[in-house]
Amino acid sequence: MEISLLLRGLSIGLAIAAPVGPIGILCIRQSLAFGWLHGFVAGLGAATADAMYGCVAAFGLTFVTNFLIEQQFWLRLVGGAFLCYLGVKTFISIPSETAASTRGNTLTEVYTSTWMLTLTNPATILAFAAIFSGLGLASIKQNYLSAILLVVGVFCGSALWWLLLSTTVTLAKTKLNLKWVNRLSGIVIVAFGIVALLNL
Repeated sequence: MEISLLLRGLSIGLAIAAPVGPIGILCIRQSLAFGWLHGFVAGLGAATADAMYGCVAAFGLTFVTNFLIEQQFWLRLVGGAFLCYLGVKTFISIPSETAASTRGNTLTEVYTSTWMLTLTNPATILAFAAIFSGLGLASIKQNYLSAILLVVGVFCGSALWWLLLSTTVTLAKTKLNLKWVNRLSGIVIVAFGIVALLNL
């Protein structure tokens, strides 16, 4: 039973993290500019937020869900504005050719920014709620151990995806023109931000 819940959580974490969105673009950009560790840590910020939303779904914290839905205007406003800022900053940045330890954001800043950005997307909690209901996992909220195992699986699945993505991108770095990667990434991130703001 425990292994089954971990595996199901793992698959949910992978399913939530895998679609390419603004966090994926940020992870790719961090990996290319500063190395796989920066990209992976950026992904861990998103994985932490995924696990937190997984907790809300697993433990049936409806008051948290309701609060997030009620505040989605402000969450989208902050998230959209932050995406636009990051997109412009990425577009105009000069590609780094030095080690991550000497240039770029600190790992703490990278982790925190992606964690907060992921939390500003209220659609994530709705996705978790839908997946949990669809897989018949709504009943585990009465079993705390089962809920914890499922959430751990979600975190591990999401973290695994970011590890694979950051590693793959870093290995392909020599074949890419970082200047154009920055410009393309910046445009895509700004586009995500604009879409978020238009949906207010």
